Amino acid sequence: MKRIFKWMFFLPALVTFHMAGQETVLSKDEAVKAALESNYGIKISSNQVEIAENNQSIWNSGYLPSLTGLAGASYDVNDRTTDIQGEETIEQNDVENELYRGSLNVDYVLFDGLGRYYNFKSLKEEYNLSRLEARETVENTILQLFTVYFEIARLYENIDVLEEGLKISRDRELRAQYQYEYGQANNLAVLNARVDVNNDSINLIQARQQLQNTKRDLNVLLDREMEELGYVVDTTVTFIPKLQLENLIAQAAENNVRILQSESSIAISEYDIKVNRSGYLPSVGLTGSYGWNQNIGGPTAFFPGSTTTTTGLSAGVNLTWNIFDGGRTRVQTKNSRIVNDNQKLLKEQVELEVRRDIANALGTYENKLYIFHVQEENVATNLDNFNRTQEQYKLGQVTSIEFRQAQINLLNAETSLNLAKYEAKLAELELLRLTGQLLNVEY
Repeated sequence: MKRIFKWMFFLPALVTFHMAGQETVLSKDEAVKAALESNYGIKISSNQVEIAENNQSIWNSGYLPSLTGLAGASYDVNDRTTDIQGEETIEQNDVENELYRGSLNVDYVLFDGLGRYYNFKSLKEEYNLSRLEARETVENTILQLFTVYFEIARLYENIDVLEEGLKISRDRELRAQYQYEYGQANNLAVLNARVDVNNDSINLIQARQQLQNTKRDLNVLLDREMEELGYVVDTTVTFIPKLQLENLIAQAAENNVRILQSESSIAISEYDIKVNRSGYLPSVGLTGSYGWNQNIGGPTAFFPGSTTTTTGLSAGVNLTWNIFDGGRTRVQTKNSRIVNDNQKLLKEQVELEVRRDIANALGTYENKLYIFHVQEENVATNLDNFNRTQEQYKLGQVTSIEFRQAQINLLNAETSLNLAKYEAKLAELELLRLTGQLLNVEY
């Protein structure tokens, strides 16, 4: 019986040691790098940025001329009858005519009321907006990443606590078994201890299963193999100094991605006003062409067949002025001004919401950090209480129920500390996201 209990005690430790020896550490920097390279949401946003970059290039600006090549050929066969007064009718059958032509045509808009200029600047601003949208996607993904990453870290630390609790419960069961064998306790103490061992084992199994599930969630974010679970995470947590955090909050209006997006939208709407106003001005275009034509004609009643070939250059200037377009330009200009006013109102709303969100996030962070420090003190108190209770239990001065309660209090305090630590860190990361500094700090 003693040998069986010894193996029950050492087997979980051996299995844990064996698994830890095979597991690799996935650091925070490695997780962030993998997310930036492999996350599907980030990939899609990167493709959107690439599309916007293509749109704002010189090739889509309208500043380059257009060159068109034209070519064609025609062939016809006809029967011809010619009646000449006082003379015999002339009949011609299968008279062939051929025509070949080719040309190169150049068109260039010299001036279009500056619409092209402001449209080009608008496309560049849309590219900047797409980059800000991609940055927002990255920030949200990184925050989601650390929510899962720190949950894995919390579960690892909880598993350590549960394993230590199970070890204590098994030691208590073994002690109760010895006492029962030597007649110092009844079988009820053994049964109570065994129930606690079973409960602790169930809690440990559930925590390990939850850990595996959470690792799969992280694998989805990092586009890793679903069953690639042989890794551990870094459980180290550090917090930004208060003074540095206050400086970051003070610069939030300049760095918050939502505020920057609203400013970019205002700039685009202002360009749209100017693009629409360009409809009031004339446009000037240049045209040029180089052509070649060959006409092979069949014989007529008076002339034999002939071949005519022509080549030449032509150039011209076109002036187009839509003096009145039914009021369309006027309506579009007025509407674009209204859109611009709305964008300015939206910016004011965003600034107000960001200030509120930062204030809420700062309050949440400070509370979480305070709870974390209180939980540290709580763990120290419960650890001291458990150690004293354990000594008294060994001396027979407290019951197994009192000992179990002290053990549960310590376990709850330690798991609450783990939760408080990672909740405080996530609250800090949320605050950094709102200040626009999430991608510029050490995690």
